[in-house]
Amino acid sequence: MAKKVGFRSSARSKRKSRRKKIEIQKKEFTYRGLTLEELQKLPIDELLPLLPSRIRRSLNRGLTKKQEKLLNDVKKLKQGDIIKTHCRDMPVLPVFIGHKIDVHNGKTFQRVDIQPDMVGHYLGEFALTRSKVKHTGPGVGATRSSKYMPLK
Repeated sequence: MAKKVGFRSSARSKRKSRRKKIEIQKKEFTYRGLTLEELQKLPIDELLPLLPSRIRRSLNRGLTKKQEKLLNDVKKLKQGDIIKTHCRDMPVLPVFIGHKIDVHNGKTFQRVDIQPDMVGHYLGEFALTRSKVKHTGPGVGATRSSKYMPLK
């Protein structure tokens, strides 16, 4: 019986060593065939054909003053600094990746950490304006009939 216990522990150690050998390779991010570094080096004119049509149209018309200010602020600041903005209609560009932007949702500012998969979306998509409804018992001024809650 004692030998079986030793056998089990050696088999267990072999399994552990096999698990350690398997390395998980992280897939490198690409957007329409370009790596992150290539995307960040592209000027906006060359980036336009890669973006979705709605964002391409809004960038062709030109950025608003608020959008230009936000873009310049992002270019000036270091990685990790926080920028507050009400500009929810700003498309996420490769320049924004790695920055933290506080986007106003109508009541408060929500922190958005810009990641590579967010390129081609608007900032407002990541700061939700509606919160989940939490139902509780009847409130003040409820009638007697509506106050009835069955026991669980």
